[in-house]
Amino acid sequence: MVELRPWQWSDSKKLTHLINNRKIWDNVRDHLPHPYSYKDADLFLQHNVDQVLQTNFAVLKDGEIVGGAGYIPKDDVYKFTAEIGYWIGEPYWGQGLATEAIRLLVKKIREQSPLIVRVYAEVFDYNVASMRVLAKNGFYQEAIRRKGVVKNGIIRDDHVFVLLL
Repeated sequence: MVELRPWQWSDSKKLTHLINNRKIWDNVRDHLPHPYSYKDADLFLQHNVDQVLQTNFAVLKDGEIVGGAGYIPKDDVYKFTAEIGYWIGEPYWGQGLATEAIRLLVKKIREQSPLIVRVYAEVFDYNVASMRVLAKNGFYQEAIRRKGVVKNGIIRDDHVFVLLL
């Protein structure tokens, strides 16, 4: 069974072990450090553990951490929009966990932030698996931003997937 729960201080070791993976880093924004250390995990947890509105969650399978998922409520003229992000540890790839985590995350967004009417995710052009995860959850490809990102020193296309609530 997959579930989302707020991050806890005791998650530092498992978080560090799973996310310190070049294959994960290759599919996320550069602000995620690589290599990922216990200090990085502690800084992340310090920012997330005691938030009043929890927006970042550990993804659990049968009570064990397998990844993370979260959302960023936007502001100003985008105040009814949220961006999502997610990752699953490599040992757990191919089990449908990301698909289920996104389904649960969208449900959380609806419960916690009922004014949000638009949820989106940005995906690098080579991450076809993530595109499938989003499509399985009802997201549609709204745009391809040609040469919109630089990852690993290579200019790439950025695919924008949207779900209207």
